Amino acid sequence: MGKHLFLGDEAIAQAAIDAGLSGVYAYPGTPSTEVTEYIQNSPVARERKIHCNWSANEKTAMEAALGMSYAGKRSLCCMKHVGLNVAADCFMNAAMSGINGGMIILTADDPSMHSSQNEQDNRMYGNFAMIPMLEPSSQQEAYDMVYHGFELSEKLGYPILLRVTTRMAHSRAGVETQPMKEQLPMHCPEDGRQCFILLPALARQRYKKLIAAQEIFMQESENSPYNVYFDGPDKSLGIITTGIAYNYLSENCPNGFKHPVLKITQYPVPQEKLERLVDACDEILVLEEGYPVVEQQLKGLLSKGLKVHGRLDGTLQRDGELTPDAVGVALGLEITEYYAKPEVVEQRPPALCQGCGHRDMYQALNEVLAEYPTAKVFGDIGCYTLGALPPFRAIDSCIDMGASITMAKGASDAGVFPAVSVIGDSTFTHSGMTGLLDCVNENTNITIVISDNETTAMTGGQDSAGTGRLESICAGIGVDPAHIRVMIPLKKNYEEMKAIIREEIEYKGVSVLIPRRECIQTLTRKKKANKK
Repeated sequence: MGKHLFLGDEAIAQAAIDAGLSGVYAYPGTPSTEVTEYIQNSPVARERKIHCNWSANEKTAMEAALGMSYAGKRSLCCMKHVGLNVAADCFMNAAMSGINGGMIILTADDPSMHSSQNEQDNRMYGNFAMIPMLEPSSQQEAYDMVYHGFELSEKLGYPILLRVTTRMAHSRAGVETQPMKEQLPMHCPEDGRQCFILLPALARQRYKKLIAAQEIFMQESENSPYNVYFDGPDKSLGIITTGIAYNYLSENCPNGFKHPVLKITQYPVPQEKLERLVDACDEILVLEEGYPVVEQQLKGLLSKGLKVHGRLDGTLQRDGELTPDAVGVALGLEITEYYAKPEVVEQRPPALCQGCGHRDMYQALNEVLAEYPTAKVFGDIGCYTLGALPPFRAIDSCIDMGASITMAKGASDAGVFPAVSVIGDSTFTHSGMTGLLDCVNENTNITIVISDNETTAMTGGQDSAGTGRLESICAGIGVDPAHIRVMIPLKKNYEEMKAIIREEIEYKGVSVLIPRRECIQTLTRKKKANKK
């Protein structure tokens, strides 16, 4: 116990340890990575033998976490928002099966797309699955929600979705911790066959139970200490806040709230408290980070012609992060910009590190593909996505994890030649292997470049599931070993690399090229560590 200065992610991790966690399952992704890393670096977690190895992808992480819950242990599953798309199959069905040991699923959303392809709001997934959700407004609340959330999960019999956003995950505040609980003993469910076998006849019964549980979830939300109604003297406006938006409102109201405020950080939306606010006020302003989730629900619940302001009517912008200034403007306050950006300051786009093996790979690939006017290169998610920017401009697409191989396959099927895929080692084992199997099964005319820097570099250098095994994985999937070519991307090997790329493009079938050189960042850290 004590007071600590924690990132939101660290508060979540410490709370899970203190609550008797037995395993965290995750795939690294900003802004969720630090949760698992904190547990990996915790001496207490090592002493307690808490599972904390990285999973191959979010789907395998979710399923493993559910398996630990089945065995009666408390599990935490962490991912960034788009990771829940990968894990959605298990996520939706875990809401049907329910849980045994407490299970919390962390989704770290990324409004403004600081390091993401989209800015989806995963409260939509929580509503879709019809399970309870928590959305902390402070680091202390993040800690408390996780510390008590496992018990709530076990009490209700369902997983809990915990939603944070970038600013909550990556900002610091003082957090008071609670006494550490013992891990639960292993105890598999007595009626596991009825709960965890989702054959249609059994699943229909589980679905009825999930629907019946909605009333219980609502009562928990109505009575939750996290959902608070603050009265105010000026009833011309009522304000609804969710998650971190409550902080932004508080910053703009240092002397207290003039208008009634309903703070919602546990879902489903508490209807009794909501109706109290609606009945008392002339108009409603909804402040929420992400999609207009509560705003849309509110409009569906209203029976009188009450004006609702928020993202849907333009009071707040539809895209990007919510900010204290945006909240101030919505409240009609005069906002002063203390730190205006000088005109001479220009944006500095990210770039591949000097000394990065991806640079040499792209340079050789570009030079060879200049000989093929119809060439198209399908990229993927990782550091090497920066090959889309100058000076390389080397890729023509980047959609989602693993899509490079399957998009290149579809383009090849349509007649594109050469169709080239560029994917990283970690992304390949995350979701590229099944696409490669499709290519092998049809002997697709495709050239796949697995640019191997032996780590998950974009998120800080975590272990990559395929390190040391890429050749055997590709051969096991069915690629002809003669067309699995390993290269060392260095200037001295430049002509050899170009010759290999050219040979494999001309081969009419599936080729896999593996340019392999350790990430310059992880190599530098290793050298520094060895000097100590």
